[in-house]
Amino acid sequence: MSTSSTPDGVQVTPRHVSFNTRDELKTLWHGNNLFRTAFFNALSLQFPDGEQQFINSVRLYRERIDDPKLLQEVRGFIGQEALHGREHRLYNEALKARGYDIDAIDARFRKHMAWVGRLPPNRQLAGTCAAEHYTAVMANAILAHPEWMEDATPQMRALWRWHAIEETEHKAVAFDVYRHCIGNERLRKVVFLFVTYNFFKFTFLNTCSMLKKEGKLWSLRTWLDGFNFLWGKPGVIRKCLPEFFAYLKTGFHPWHQDNRALLERSLKELDAS
Repeated sequence: MSTSSTPDGVQVTPRHVSFNTRDELKTLWHGNNLFRTAFFNALSLQFPDGEQQFINSVRLYRERIDDPKLLQEVRGFIGQEALHGREHRLYNEALKARGYDIDAIDARFRKHMAWVGRLPPNRQLAGTCAAEHYTAVMANAILAHPEWMEDATPQMRALWRWHAIEETEHKAVAFDVYRHCIGNERLRKVVFLFVTYNFFKFTFLNTCSMLKKEGKLWSLRTWLDGFNFLWGKPGVIRKCLPEFFAYLKTGFHPWHQDNRALLERSLKELDAS
């Protein structure tokens, strides 16, 4: 019996695409809205080093996998994450045009990721599974609610859609490796709580760094707009909460959220563009 749970018809295959976002990233690319732009930029700033750590943690267990299907998906996962890291590295570098101190923001996050890289391998892989859950849930939400990105500039909207599609395709790969090689439910849940804290911590710190440079760190109007976006209407975080915390259920699996129909529709839209 295969240790891979990726459904038939879902291919974990890297797409060698690139996005010319440099000019758009000089602007408030999300509908000329400062908070929404800063929030998505704050997420991007975590991706290059975070996704490299995902690759490293899965590689630690690759030799223990004997299922050809899962091995092929691991190769696809590594390829997809490497390309995500490349595109978001270019994305983040382009943010310097607005005067953001990206090097300082990177240094802050790299210090944390260096600590993660010194953890025992089972904790590293558990952390990857937890972080991949956050990206998968947010990816599903972005694909299911295209209105959240309808005010974004064309290249930025395309980049986030491509990233969301591939995060959906490989959402169970690291999890299947963990389940096959480690399988400790208690460790999986405990590490998820630590990852939750750090995910929101660094997203908040990165957002604050950019708002400070824009002179809006203490703007009540900016923060109220952000609170409404995340928790009110449309409520980006609020709508994701049930899926986020489904991870704490015993026996959880990423494909319990079976969004193959949404993935198929999104792939057709990506091909058309």
